[in-house]
Amino acid sequence: MALGGNPIFNGKNFRGATQAPPVPSYTHGQPQYGQPQYGQPQYGQPAWAAQPPMTSDQLQEMYNQPAAGPAETGRMTFDDVIVKTAACLAVLLLGAAVTLFVAPGTANLLMIVGALGGFALGMVNSFKKQPSPALILTYAGLEGLFLGGLTRLLDGMFPGVGLQAVIGTLAVFGVTLALFKSGKVRATPKAVRFFMIAMLGYLVFAVINMVLVWTGAVQSPFGLSSSVHIFGIPLGVFIGILAIGLAAFSLVMDFTSIEQGVRQGAPEKYSWTAAFGLTVTLVWLYVEIIRLLAILRGDD
Repeated sequence: MALGGNPIFNGKNFRGATQAPPVPSYTHGQPQYGQPQYGQPQYGQPAWAAQPPMTSDQLQEMYNQPAAGPAETGRMTFDDVIVKTAACLAVLLLGAAVTLFVAPGTANLLMIVGALGGFALGMVNSFKKQPSPALILTYAGLEGLFLGGLTRLLDGMFPGVGLQAVIGTLAVFGVTLALFKSGKVRATPKAVRFFMIAMLGYLVFAVINMVLVWTGAVQSPFGLSSSVHIFGIPLGVFIGILAIGLAAFSLVMDFTSIEQGVRQGAPEKYSWTAAFGLTVTLVWLYVEIIRLLAILRGDD
């Protein structure tokens, strides 16, 4: 894949993804140089093995047949990606529904299991050379447990943030897709470099913040995000807006990778890789939005 694709795709799953073999073409009239005519045996081939000549009706029927498309030649299509992404999201929603309807204690336990299991399978799927539909769907289910438990926890503290986060995630996804299709937003090399620098800074902050919360150095459940204020605004608001912007640009990288995969004729199985990449980004986007909403509500 070219520069600008999602790191989940680059240098790993699409490596060696070549186009399906071309469909043979048939020409009317004289045969090409070095090709035998219909009904004539090749050199050294017995006459009884020669193919009978095709009738004019057979030739016309062959000529009228439509050219084979990506689906007929086993290549990835946008429809494949849509269907498999929908399957991942359906499994994710099923996992979320489980944590929403069980006892609170069980929901918290499932949330932890989903977070740890989802992270582990996310790493496995990211570094796995060939996509595994079973592992990708299992990842989606575990992330559903995590998101369902997180939503239940935060929605109990700040009623309504769950629905607002869902609406916000859909809105960001829709706007990003529309801007990408219009050509106004592209994953250019310069933009990708900025993304990588900003992402590194965000990860450093996230690790430091997590350590401070775990060690009890900061008592706030969101750590520095809600305990530090800049001009009266929680630090988490600025960090959250940055993170949502990074997640939105990651969607652009996903769309770029999918578009290039379809254009280059990647095998159909890599539509699972595309679905996995989109699922990872949407999970990240939802977490950042619901966390930002919770910080804003908690500061009221």
